[in-house]
Amino acid sequence: MLPTLSLALGGVRSGKSGFAEGLAGESGDPVLYVATGVVTDSEMEERIRRHREGRPEHWTTLEEPIRLAERLRETLSAPDAPSVVLLDSLDVWVANVMEEQGEAPKAEVEAYALGCLANTLDVLHQSEVRAVLVSSEVGLSLVPPNPLGRRFQDLLGLVNQKTAAAADRVYLLVAGIPLEVKGV
Repeated sequence: MLPTLSLALGGVRSGKSGFAEGLAGESGDPVLYVATGVVTDSEMEERIRRHREGRPEHWTTLEEPIRLAERLRETLSAPDAPSVVLLDSLDVWVANVMEEQGEAPKAEVEAYALGCLANTLDVLHQSEVRAVLVSSEVGLSLVPPNPLGRRFQDLLGLVNQKTAAAADRVYLLVAGIPLEVKGV
């Protein structure tokens, strides 16, 4: 049985989304796929298209780039709510939040994002769904050469730490191979 909350971390093209989809689908229960990506250019449009086409047809998709807690609360309170949620991905969500917040001071953006994350995790725990969250691991990469990149890396690192602390299981994907780094 899938733990209450699992986190799949990894680098770009590490296999984290495919692994998370496998975890979410293994029970055979209804799955809500929460997609945070938005089309910003042709390359992102192609990525989103591939993700859409790769999902099982019987899964429900919720496309929400920023307001995760609100939309999940609404969706999971419905009588026919799914029992499994797959959220892909926290790193894209962080980028969306940063873009929405614009030039707000770093501390304000961090407080806002971490508050939104806490609300999202609360909604998932209160709804008693089994959830799989996907995020990129930034702790193994170089420090970005520009302030915006560093702000993103710092914020995503905090988001990943808070999510991992709340998770029952955490997996690190390396070249398609899942390594369990936290278990129940």
